[in-house]
Amino acid sequence: MFAQTTPISCNFPSLQSPNPKLKPPYLNPSNFTPSLQFNNATSQLTKRVCFQICWNSLDTKKSQDSNLEQESSIDIDREMGGGGGGGGGGGGTTSFLIFLLWGGLLYYVFNLAPNQTPSTDMYLLKKLCYLIGDDGFQPNPVIVSLWNIMGLWPIVYSMLLIPSGRSSKGNVPVFPFLLLSFFLGAYALIPYFVLWRPPPPVTEESELKKWPLNFLESKLTAGVIFAVGLGLVVNAGLATGDNWKEYLQYFGGSRLIHVTSIDFTLLSTFAPFWVYNDMTIRKWTDKGFWLVPFSVVPFLGPALYVLLRPSLSSVVVASKQE
Repeated sequence: MFAQTTPISCNFPSLQSPNPKLKPPYLNPSNFTPSLQFNNATSQLTKRVCFQICWNSLDTKKSQDSNLEQESSIDIDREMGGGGGGGGGGGGTTSFLIFLLWGGLLYYVFNLAPNQTPSTDMYLLKKLCYLIGDDGFQPNPVIVSLWNIMGLWPIVYSMLLIPSGRSSKGNVPVFPFLLLSFFLGAYALIPYFVLWRPPPPVTEESELKKWPLNFLESKLTAGVIFAVGLGLVVNAGLATGDNWKEYLQYFGGSRLIHVTSIDFTLLSTFAPFWVYNDMTIRKWTDKGFWLVPFSVVPFLGPALYVLLRPSLSSVVVASKQE
């Protein structure tokens, strides 16, 4: 039986390679040491940070709304900066907590995360990036779905952060962090959350027709992202019990899968705040508020929001008619 074992099949019959000559490094489930204690602490700290951000956001919204009522005209600048989820970046305590979270995560990833299968991780990474052709091995469908959804998350965050999540104070650009998030996920975005200072800068109406806003505001883009994400979630949901047991074994022994899973959890945890921030900027909290609690559904909630939200151009037109 061991002669036919694939590098990441963990002896599950459905994942064994038809090629008996394939003998990459064997991943022994008995050697895994699950690392769940840190993840519980991380989850609690992350939730505390997000709740404090949202509380600050509500306070800032009240003060900004009172100032807007005194203005005699509404222009695009007010539409892009007059509401919002704004207070998250301004609270020193919140920023400090987020920074501590980020520092703790980096320390954990490089020093404490399980790393019992480095050779298998390298093989799996090449396989998931399609750098290895058909060698008879089929990766775990749960891992495949997780990996591909992590490639969609940066696009969803780009749609939430541009332009409503841009920082007007301190001249901190969001683009470098979003680009790095395609490779590092939440580990690249969290520093921007610390540096973020609302409200967003002025967005000219002509910008809405140019790259990247024309792509990020497109309903076609949002529809494709949601459809692909839904397919990946269904693919993971239809996986067998053995597939899920194998995934848990990898989570306890593979640094690649362990760190990627934490990354997915972090992106899912921060997303509801940015959904609310974007919703407030678009003045859609009355009709679309039901999507805020739904946004806690990992990936699908935020993806559905960007599909259903009103376009920025319609918000600008409506404001001019008032």
